Amino acid sequence: MKSLVKYLVSITVKPVLVKYLSGTRTYRYRNIVLQVPPEVFHPGFFTSTRMLLRYLQRTPLKGRSFLELGAGSGLLAVYAAQQGAVVTASDINPASVEILSGNARQNGVSLRVLHSDLFDAFPAGAFDVVAINPPYYRRQPASPKEQAWYCGAEGEYFQRLFTQLRGFLHADSDVLMVLCSGCDLAMIGAHAAAGGFVLQLVQRRQGILEDHFIYRIETA
Repeated sequence: MKSLVKYLVSITVKPVLVKYLSGTRTYRYRNIVLQVPPEVFHPGFFTSTRMLLRYLQRTPLKGRSFLELGAGSGLLAVYAAQQGAVVTASDINPASVEILSGNARQNGVSLRVLHSDLFDAFPAGAFDVVAINPPYYRRQPASPKEQAWYCGAEGEYFQRLFTQLRGFLHADSDVLMVLCSGCDLAMIGAHAAAGGFVLQLVQRRQGILEDHFIYRIETA
C-alpha cells in the first residue's frame, strides 16, 4: 500500500512541491519564524525535524550546551536557544550557514554557527545535548543540497559520525537522532557498533509514506 501511495505522491504532489521549494520561503512553527532558501532542507514539508523537535520538548535545555549537527535552517537550534540553552548550529552547506545567522537574528536568539563537515571544524569541547537529523539515504551526494539527503553509497557519513562523535561528548551527554524506515537501519547500526555505540529506540511514528524513529545514541 505504501508503495502505491509513494507512486501517487511522485506524480502529483512532488512536482508541485519542487516548484514551491525553488525559491526562498518563510516557515513558521509556533513562535519561530525561519527563512528557508531552496538549497536548504525545508523542515515544514518533511516529518523528521518536527518529530525530533517535539521529542526535545520533553528534554530540559535551560543552561545546557546544545548542538544541532547539520542544522539546515535551524529550527531545533532556535527552539533550544529560546529555552535558554547555549547553542551551536553547524552545517556543511554554505547556504545553510548563511541563513542560520539570519534566522537567529530574526528570532532574537544567539547561536554559534559553524561551517563544518561533521566535526571537522569544531573547536575542542563537549555538548550536553546533541540533536541529529542526518542524511540517511544511501547514495553519493552530487551537490551541497543533496548532502542533506544522501549519506554516501556505503553510509560514509555514519562511519565518520560515529568515529568523531565520542570526542565531543561527556559521560552524561544526551544524543538523539531521527531515522526512517526508508533508510538502511542495519547499515547505520553496524557503523554505530563499529564506533562503540548502540542505538536505543525511544520513539516510533507511523506515516503514510514512511515510518520515523528517534534513537538515543549510547556508548556500548
